[in-house]
Amino acid sequence: MNLDTLKANVLNANLATVRHGLVKATFGNASGIDRESGLIAIKPSGVPYEDMTADHMVVCDLDGRSQTNLYRPSSDLETHLALYRAFDGVGAIIHTHSTFATIMAQARHPIISLGTTHADYFHGTIPVTRNLTPEEIKSRYVAATGDVIVEAFEGRDPLEVPAALVAGHGPFVWGDTLESAVLNAMILEEVAKMAWHTLTISPSASPISQDLQDRHYLRKHGENATYGQN
Repeated sequence: MNLDTLKANVLNANLATVRHGLVKATFGNASGIDRESGLIAIKPSGVPYEDMTADHMVVCDLDGRSQTNLYRPSSDLETHLALYRAFDGVGAIIHTHSTFATIMAQARHPIISLGTTHADYFHGTIPVTRNLTPEEIKSRYVAATGDVIVEAFEGRDPLEVPAALVAGHGPFVWGDTLESAVLNAMILEEVAKMAWHTLTISPSASPISQDLQDRHYLRKHGENATYGQN
């Protein structure tokens, strides 16, 4: 992919998170990767969204080496890098502090699949990471945040459940494209809100059956998907 196109697409994804109410102030960040070149574009650190242009996007490689040297990348860069290195199919990553997803992260509460809205986009429970150790916080906080997300997906396909809640922090969401990552971030906030309200009314609410989960997820995803016009 042309780097100018990647930077423009990453800018649009960052602006979309604001437009959809997922980001306030300078919280949050979006990045995208061109797998062919191994280059990533990510939001710059601390630049107000209303001032951002494609030229502000910071380009770096998978080792975090900047290819532009004009702006400092997002402070969460090392988390994004850890996920790109571990999750081959991921093409974009979004981090927000959206209200209900962050509430669930702060409560250390996984989001179980309580209904078909969840099941349409997430094939099972959205996990919460373990707490970081004091040493991880002191020595390699941002990279370790990526590591605990990767740990939470041992034995799971990260594209089937394209989100994680970092304990005490907030959500990281991804997709195979920037567009899908933005959509997944929107849906995550909605299902987190639904889960919070459902569990408030019925604290013992249980997940939907695996049959119903599979029926809804697989009609939209995979080679046998039937949803839509394709």
